Amino acid sequence: MQLQINNSPFNEEQIELLNRLLPTLTDQQKVWLSGYIAAAQSAAPTADSAATLQDVPEAAPHSQPAGPAPSKDVTILFGSQTGNGQGLAEDLSQKLKAQDYNVTLSSMDDFKTNTLKKVENLFVIVSTHGEGDPPDNALSFYEFLNGRRAPKLENLKFSVLSLGDTSYEFFCQTGKDFDKRLEELGGERLYERVDCDVDFDESAEEWFEGIISALNETQKAVVSNPQVETPEYSATAVQSNYSRTNPFRAELLENLRLNGRGSNKETRHLELSLEGSNLQFEPGDSVGIYPENDPELVNKLIDEMSWNPDEEIVINKKGERRSLRDALRSTYEITVLTKPLLEKAAPLSDNNKLHELVKEGNEEELKDYIYGRDLVDLGRDFSPWNVPADEFVSILRKIPPRLYSIASSATANPEEVHLTIGTVRYDAHGRERTGVCSGQCAERAELGDTLPVYIQRNPNFKLPEDPETPIIMIGPGTGAAPFRSFMEEREEIEAEGKSWMFFGEQHFTTDFLYQVEWQRWLKEGVLTKMDVAFSRDTEEKVYVQHRMLEKGQEFYKWLMDGAVVYVCGDEQYMASDVHDAMKTILQQEGGMNEQEADTYLEDLQQQKRYQRDVY
Repeated sequence: MQLQINNSPFNEEQIELLNRLLPTLTDQQKVWLSGYIAAAQSAAPTADSAATLQDVPEAAPHSQPAGPAPSKDVTILFGSQTGNGQGLAEDLSQKLKAQDYNVTLSSMDDFKTNTLKKVENLFVIVSTHGEGDPPDNALSFYEFLNGRRAPKLENLKFSVLSLGDTSYEFFCQTGKDFDKRLEELGGERLYERVDCDVDFDESAEEWFEGIISALNETQKAVVSNPQVETPEYSATAVQSNYSRTNPFRAELLENLRLNGRGSNKETRHLELSLEGSNLQFEPGDSVGIYPENDPELVNKLIDEMSWNPDEEIVINKKGERRSLRDALRSTYEITVLTKPLLEKAAPLSDNNKLHELVKEGNEEELKDYIYGRDLVDLGRDFSPWNVPADEFVSILRKIPPRLYSIASSATANPEEVHLTIGTVRYDAHGRERTGVCSGQCAERAELGDTLPVYIQRNPNFKLPEDPETPIIMIGPGTGAAPFRSFMEEREEIEAEGKSWMFFGEQHFTTDFLYQVEWQRWLKEGVLTKMDVAFSRDTEEKVYVQHRMLEKGQEFYKWLMDGAVVYVCGDEQYMASDVHDAMKTILQQEGGMNEQEADTYLEDLQQQKRYQRDVY
């Protein structure tokens, strides 16, 4: 068969070449060539990158088929209480997609465990909560992985990013547990686990780069698009340029003390302007504030260490320099001691007592010393130091942002965000002490000043999509903050679902936070019910869990009617007591035994009908 110029798209020279080639081809070569042309067309190469026949190795007639290509499928699972883990997971997902990986991104409680055995590349990002416990949305997957139904994972490659806080004893314990268990099940560690402290940005970025590099090595291919820039994670990455690593300077519009005269508590109501930031948020989200250390405390530390306050030091990897006084005020944490910090400090001191304190086996003594002390105490107790300021400061971690539940609705208060902040004050080891951020807001933040802020999404603490769904809110003290935002939002959208608020504090006359607003919402029907507990107004202390038990029958009925339960506030005591009260109600009113009640509450969490924002 000869090609003719009048019925083909080829020119004369091409036709001549084809007519010379085609008669020489075998049937196998013709089939191969047709497949090659089809593949080349689907790849749609540019003129600069077009392949030639010489680029393709000759196929031997009896060659074995090539083995399967390394998988481009990646699964990212996150367990996150406050949203940091989810934010990092979303950031990683974007980076991997930019390099043509197929990414499945899921919270651990939404992940179908029966598909785990099919996963080839798994990246786990998880925080540690409480005393080494998994966050709420990681609990079910954690238990599955450590249970008898966990599958063998010989084909799995994995890596773990752990989020934690070195001031807690069980630093990054959940991440360590996941890392160990995945290896026990047969998984191969693609990249070593990275444990992050509260200033996690640089460590997380290094982990991102490490796992992507390791993944690309397994692909044995050139990265498809290394120049793509990934937007920085923030609650509103598309709409706003501001984020955790680029906070917005929000002007302070209002700063009120909510407690009445005579209260031994100081709770502040702050209103901040977000005008010009394009930052957006939903009820249940939080604001992160980057605070500054008390200048008086900074001066005490400089005096104690005999440093020059005007000496310039490098504060980051970019080589940025600041005076020592400015760096200690705005960059470095000086109010909290941790075991890792003391271990790094010991070689810088000639004091044998410090060397003895950090020795293995002295954990309890070290723990006792750390509690309630700061860097001034460390400098004073273990002098002489005789160490240059820049060398000592290099062992300090950056001041972590403080997260506060948002107490307002953006729908009701556009361009503003409201916060409820309890001022931390206490005496310890002969000195009065104040919380870094709460003290700044109470004592040094003046109207018109600005605070560096960002929005921290909390997808694990959200109003139900259906506004007719009943909700139960349990928030003593500053735990009432997100529920103020809930009620403002429901008022604006005219939600018709029932709502029930449990609030507790010390005294009715001085500590009933936002009392006028709750009473107005009750009167207008925006809030259906409210039960309060003021623990110091009665001889026997009464807390929110006691009010729940008193109304156990009605509480159980609301649960059966599909109510979503929200708990906000202290985790160590209140949240645990509230959980136990719910268990008791299920047993007493629902006839369940203890195991059945536990299972019911676990199911509620799975269904997003039991949500907690605890700290």
